[in-house]
Amino acid sequence: SPEWVEVERTIERVAPSQVPVLIRGESGTGKELVAHAIHYSSPRAAAPFVPVNCGGIPEGLLESELFGHIKGAFTGATETRAGFFQTADGGSVFLDEISDTSPSMQAKLLSVLQDKEVCMVGATQSRKVDVRIIAATNKDLPTLVRKGLFREDLFFRINVLASEIPPLRDRGDDVLLLTQHFASRFAAELAKPVPRFSDGVLQALKTCTWPGNVRELENLIQRLVVMSENDV
Repeated sequence: SPEWVEVERTIERVAPSQVPVLIRGESGTGKELVAHAIHYSSPRAAAPFVPVNCGGIPEGLLESELFGHIKGAFTGATETRAGFFQTADGGSVFLDEISDTSPSMQAKLLSVLQDKEVCMVGATQSRKVDVRIIAATNKDLPTLVRKGLFREDLFFRINVLASEIPPLRDRGDDVLLLTQHFASRFAAELAKPVPRFSDGVLQALKTCTWPGNVRELENLIQRLVVMSENDV
């Protein structure tokens, strides 16, 4: 669809640069897929791409996971361990759902962006890191900024380049292309023939609003391939 072609054009434009990228879109639209494409189309492609689900890591562990810790920094820290930023040195860190981070963590991320340094938990000195930050959110960050729920200075730092991912319902016949892609993939995994979809099913797929977007479609097609007893 023209909407997805524009996403690919944006990837081509932003990939060669070194500045932060903010990817916006509803849940399930493929924000991490776009982040992968940006990284692996960039000069950093040979270095690590490290995804971080900011909303899936407890607040008390997020700082240690991102920046690492030294032995004895806290109870249970039996050895010094590098964080995601050190692991991604020379590459990219993908901060998924950055809007779920606390104000204190937002301040630390701002410091990393400004100084290009991280300080491990329990350490007294910072270390230089060469990392490109690609962030993503399914929330309206400008609204969160106005409500005081997200730091304005961090928003400006991560929003240097932006990519808007359209929801599946706005991508026209892409749903049919994706349906065929997922059907072929799951049929191969199960060593089953690729199913054909009746006209009625295809029309239903096209008219569905897909609140879960591509992820919801993928799950549905997988379920159909597994459960179907017929080729149609």
